[in-house]
Amino acid sequence: MTSPASRSVALVTGGSRGIGAAISRRLAADGHAVAINYAGRRDEAEALAAELTAHGGHAMALQADVADPHAVHALFDAIEARFGGIDVVVNSAGVLQLAALADSDDALFDRVIGINLKGAFNVLREAARRVRDGGRIVTLSTSVVGIKLENYSVYAASKAAVETMGAILSKELRGRGITVNAVAPGPTATDLFLDGKSPELIERLAKMNPLERLGTPEDIAGAVAFLAGADGGWINGQVLRANGGMV
Repeated sequence: MTSPASRSVALVTGGSRGIGAAISRRLAADGHAVAINYAGRRDEAEALAAELTAHGGHAMALQADVADPHAVHALFDAIEARFGGIDVVVNSAGVLQLAALADSDDALFDRVIGINLKGAFNVLREAARRVRDGGRIVTLSTSVVGIKLENYSVYAASKAAVETMGAILSKELRGRGITVNAVAPGPTATDLFLDGKSPELIERLAKMNPLERLGTPEDIAGAVAFLAGADGGWINGQVLRANGGMV
């Protein structure tokens, strides 16, 4: 068995559920040691780490609120202490809270921006300082930035900012061989997406792309794995819209 020290090491924030869990599984299958970050669902994160280990991988579950810069710093410390360094960072942690702009209160704005944007800033800043040369940084955005659906204004704004921040970071890391890209899913069949939506709305959203189905977490994980692997090495500063052609 390959030792952890000789493997590429990947951190997946929000890596225990939905798209994040699919990314964790795919990166482990591709040979990365995986640090699964979670905010509050310890049991799910530890169960996933045990699953990956049982299949011959190397994985650990680590709690951290990405909105807290001190927690993010400690998260990177813990990964370096266990695995010796970090090569891939996937910022998947995020929240989705929908409302028309006129009905969005300060608490909604502060929560979405605090986790989706400030959290991404905290993770990207630490990644820029600590990812090993030749590494990969991937953020999760949303195709709503392109299609501009009603009731998504604060959420889409937070993700548009992350896209821009990542593209600029890709230039600031010049000379280190590190790529920075974003994957922007369209409607994807996760609990986060399906919660609170009627069957009629889900069907309408599924039909918006010419492939006429919702994405799966594995679809998105495949796009992330491409950018995190050797074949994605010439892609840098880009947004890959993984949405079946919706926009």
